[in-house]
Amino acid sequence: MRMAFYTLGCKVNQYETQVLTRLFAAQGYDVEPPGPGCDVYVVNSCTVTAEGDRKTCQLLRRLRRENPGSILVLTGCFPQAFPQRASALEEADVVTGSANRGSLPQALARRLSTGERVVEITPHVRDEKFESMEVEAFGGRTRAFLKIEDGCENYCAYCIIPTARGPVRSKPMEEIREEVAALAAAGHREVVLAGINLSAYGREWGGRLVDAVELAAAHPGIHRVRLGSLEPDIITPEDFSRMAATGKVCPQFHLSLQNGSDAVLERMGRKYRTADYLRVVETIRERFSRPALTTDLMVGFPGETEEEFRQSVEFAQKVGFARIHVFSYSPRAGTRAAVMPDQVPQQVKHQRSAALIAAAGELRKSFLEAMVGSVEPVLFEERGKDGFQTGYTPNYTPVSVPETEDLRGRICNVRITGLRGDGCVGVPEPDTSRDLKGGIL
Repeated sequence: MRMAFYTLGCKVNQYETQVLTRLFAAQGYDVEPPGPGCDVYVVNSCTVTAEGDRKTCQLLRRLRRENPGSILVLTGCFPQAFPQRASALEEADVVTGSANRGSLPQALARRLSTGERVVEITPHVRDEKFESMEVEAFGGRTRAFLKIEDGCENYCAYCIIPTARGPVRSKPMEEIREEVAALAAAGHREVVLAGINLSAYGREWGGRLVDAVELAAAHPGIHRVRLGSLEPDIITPEDFSRMAATGKVCPQFHLSLQNGSDAVLERMGRKYRTADYLRVVETIRERFSRPALTTDLMVGFPGETEEEFRQSVEFAQKVGFARIHVFSYSPRAGTRAAVMPDQVPQQVKHQRSAALIAAAGELRKSFLEAMVGSVEPVLFEERGKDGFQTGYTPNYTPVSVPETEDLRGRICNVRITGLRGDGCVGVPEPDTSRDLKGGIL
């Protein structure tokens, strides 16, 4: 039976799709890339914004229209957060949430044997444990995601994720050790540690994220450890010092900001202010060479004034972000912000979003221009059809080089000579290539 997965959302969702792919393949399903003609389509949904919900519903309708005889499965965060809405989507033959992911094959088997629609969404519970899961390879890529944490207990005023993902729970250290070894054996030389609230890793037993970082970095087959999104109020200067001491942590940090106005941060229920954020930025820049700082910034949160928006833009410019993901606030049922007064008109959100995107573009250009002239170790991943091959520096700057020899899976020192699109272009330094397939750096 032919099956295809469609994954919406974050690195955690991508990791979980890989887990499900392995699970179904072990039961005899032929898992294929998304395309026509499959017997089963699985949509692993995201619900972090209303736009995510819209994309999920739109995708289900399209899949049903194009594949009227196929079985459609809806799983992930959207059904978990909004079970009634998800259950009402008639296009989906099987509906499960994120809390009972491992039972998805059994739910599909019931649909196949009885022909009846299956809706099975298990609520999260307070003493829930981390769901044991692992992948041995990640889609043939040089870089592999490794989920080590799930859940969030911050309950920010705008966010539905605590409902969708439940309480904080962490992957046991021994399981991380085993999975890192398996990924290295499969040829992956970079691991990206991911979680819903990654910074909270180990909270249940008094551990810290840096413990998992050091564990991953200790494996000789892993040359780079990259981190997913971090909450700036949890990681300490000592944590960053220990990370830097490994020599393998990539100097690219996605520090969740959300807004650059202290008044807005307070209304959001965030646990830090801009001065706290700046201290974290300074700590990183003291400990890492040429770090890239990226973030998310929301415009149009309820009550946001023109002055508060101006403060947010100016703070972003003060930090000097390498990249900013700009998005507009969208009300989420079940959150405090959805019923707050002074909701910002949609037209104003569009205007502010456009202005912030323009400012972010200038910051991005400045960051890339600062890379020109440097020599960076580039891990090559893609060989394009335009005569260029592309890889990434430790701070996640995409670098393309005109090269006929296949460099995929190698690290080469590259002298960056200019800008190309949203990245840089350069030339390899002679005699610096290392073939990582043999674990040599």
